Amino acid sequence: MPLPTAVAVDTSPIQGNPAITDIDPVWRAIVTESRTRANDIHLPISVAYAERLCDAYPEADALLVRVTTLLHDTGWARVDETKIISEGFAGDWRKADIRFEHERHGCDIAREVLPSLGYDDEFIERVTAIIDGHDTRQVSHSLEDSLVRDADRLWRFTATGIALASGWFGLSPAEYARRLRSEIIPELLTDAAVQMAEAELARAEALLKTELLS
Repeated sequence: MPLPTAVAVDTSPIQGNPAITDIDPVWRAIVTESRTRANDIHLPISVAYAERLCDAYPEADALLVRVTTLLHDTGWARVDETKIISEGFAGDWRKADIRFEHERHGCDIAREVLPSLGYDDEFIERVTAIIDGHDTRQVSHSLEDSLVRDADRLWRFTATGIALASGWFGLSPAEYARRLRSEIIPELLTDAAVQMAEAELARAEALLKTELLS
């Protein structure tokens, strides 16, 4: 059962908050890594969801959630880019070697960029513990882990996420939207994420005319 929240959940269309600038140095440190697998689109949307999830679960370590979400997929920049789609999005993709590889590289990148930005060893270890397994591990180890996992999935429910990810999986937008509803919503770990996903998917399906273009 998804983790409940006593806080009213914001399910309005996702948007960034320009007033939040504390992790801007981390963004600047991973510009190169953001150029692979549409990370320059995926990561900003996911971080916006991470911030909104932290509002719904104020007991979470928001800085940990936001920094980890920002860095979680940077490892795609260090795998064989020609195999990302063929191996990472085909068959039993959750068990693909390339997914384990991108997690390991993501941990490496976190260890490379965070120390010089003032983050201590304990914080970095908590970041890498979540990155390591965020796609391949079956269970969440903490509230923060759950929020990162949900933020990583929530971007898929936007029209932008559907447009990109449907192509990666070789599906039409309508097919991918149905997959989101049947497979991904049940994977979400928090009730806030479920509410956001359902609201965003309804908007995206209406915008993309998936009922007519199915």
